[in-house]
Amino acid sequence: MAKITPPFDFKVEDTPDDGGGSLRLFWKPSLDDKEEIGDIDGYEIFRASRKDTILKLIAQVGDNTTFFTDVALNNQEEYFYAIRAKRDDSYSVFVRSNFVRPKINWFRTGRINMLALLLIFSASVLLYIRGAKRGKSLFIRKLAGLEAMEEAVGRATEMGKPVLFIPGIQELDEIQTIAGLSILGKVARITAQYDTPLLVPVLYPMALAAAGEVVKGAYLDAGKPESFKPDMVRYVAGEQFAYVAAVNGIMLRERPAACVYMGAFYAESLLLAETGFAAGAIQIAGTANPEQLPFFIAACDYTLMGEELYAASAYLSKEPLMLGSLKGQDLIKILLVGCIILGAIFELLQIGNGFFAKLFLER
Repeated sequence: MAKITPPFDFKVEDTPDDGGGSLRLFWKPSLDDKEEIGDIDGYEIFRASRKDTILKLIAQVGDNTTFFTDVALNNQEEYFYAIRAKRDDSYSVFVRSNFVRPKINWFRTGRINMLALLLIFSASVLLYIRGAKRGKSLFIRKLAGLEAMEEAVGRATEMGKPVLFIPGIQELDEIQTIAGLSILGKVARITAQYDTPLLVPVLYPMALAAAGEVVKGAYLDAGKPESFKPDMVRYVAGEQFAYVAAVNGIMLRERPAACVYMGAFYAESLLLAETGFAAGAIQIAGTANPEQLPFFIAACDYTLMGEELYAASAYLSKEPLMLGSLKGQDLIKILLVGCIILGAIFELLQIGNGFFAKLFLER
């Protein structure tokens, strides 16, 4: 039987851009590996360590294969490898490597683009914050729903009816609930100024405590601490649809002139919005759950969509840190959209050049 030539240029190196524990093996195929049926069966890869020098078979790969990655290795150990070609019961001689140790790579070179984006984002946020602290006017698009808050409370004051505010149906660990509570503070300050009744039914005890402190602080800031009543913020129920049934009952009994829904909402969104519409209230809603937006848009007068809910805090407070962060995010969005458009243009140009080149050659 003819001898099998071994693979050659066998190299072992640390796997780049990983957390260690793996090595990459490369080789050039045997001269008998000619992509023909029966030329060779493949390659056998053996491994040993400096402590245990006995070679052990760790993998068998098919013919026409020129690389292999060995994983689950010890970063503190050095390894060497051997490889041979195989056909039936015949083998080539071994080709051995030097000792190599896997290493932890602290920097992932394939994510340099993300590093550049992060640096640009951080710099833009810091620059905008600095400008806001120095009194520079930062333009923020008007949010119609927030602009209508005072109008809605004013209508409730004229009619002598309460304002109903629902800060979502999730706990405080939900960012939408926190955004809703920040808007609640603004609404509570307006109701305090106008001496308008305020109702805030909540679903969870922690949200109850937080909403109570927000409303109490708002009345204190407005100089009306005596107008605050603990029953403005009330615990209604601990279950989703029991809560909805209770709130719908409040709407039909109290007939609020304005209903504000700000936070995380789910299947109950349509039930709440339709009941508020039937009660004849001005309704302002906001949620980052896209599947609930159609119901709020259909049944409410104003709707904050998606990230507008998160931008509301900066819009209402005009606080430099929030404004700077918001403007920095807007700049990054513009850059990303610009990169996408440029990429699409270059791709179209490349396709067009290839098409015209092919057309010219055919002629």
